[in-house]
Amino acid sequence: MNNKNQILGVFDDPDVVTDAVKVLVKHDVKIKDVFSPFPLEHVWELLKLKTRIPYATFIYGVLGTSSVFAFLYWTSVTDYPLTFGGKPHLSLSFVIIMFVLTILFGVVLTLATLLIREKMWPGKNNPLPDHRSMDDKFVIVIEQGRDMDEKEIQKINELLKQNGAVEVNRSNV
Repeated sequence: MNNKNQILGVFDDPDVVTDAVKVLVKHDVKIKDVFSPFPLEHVWELLKLKTRIPYATFIYGVLGTSSVFAFLYWTSVTDYPLTFGGKPHLSLSFVIIMFVLTILFGVVLTLATLLIREKMWPGKNNPLPDHRSMDDKFVIVIEQGRDMDEKEIQKINELLKQNGAVEVNRSNV
């Protein structure tokens, strides 16, 4: 496991956390993550986090639709065509099956992608930088890079304290 030094700013109030994130972003401090007992929508926008998961879900849906269409076409037209009553081999009722399996492919493959992407497999222990973040505290995690000198670390500590941090700690998670 790759241990990384981190600076943790512990806060009591969600509004103070939002203001601190604004100040840290303005000072070009790279925030790794923000832990909180409940979602903070404004923090997500301030960190400008982007994801490609919706694009992956769309691709999985298209994959599901095309594979189900190919399977239905193969079974009803190529492999075992049954001609009865002048009905077409490729029926409109296949749309329902394609729709349901499009959703199934999209959901299952997106879930698998999320689990693989976030390295969340059964039995894996994901340590929290501060366990109080699941109870009543808010934690801003700033990864301490190898190129950071003591002056930059002091500047970050001061910014956190000036903007309402109850504690500023270092972690080796």
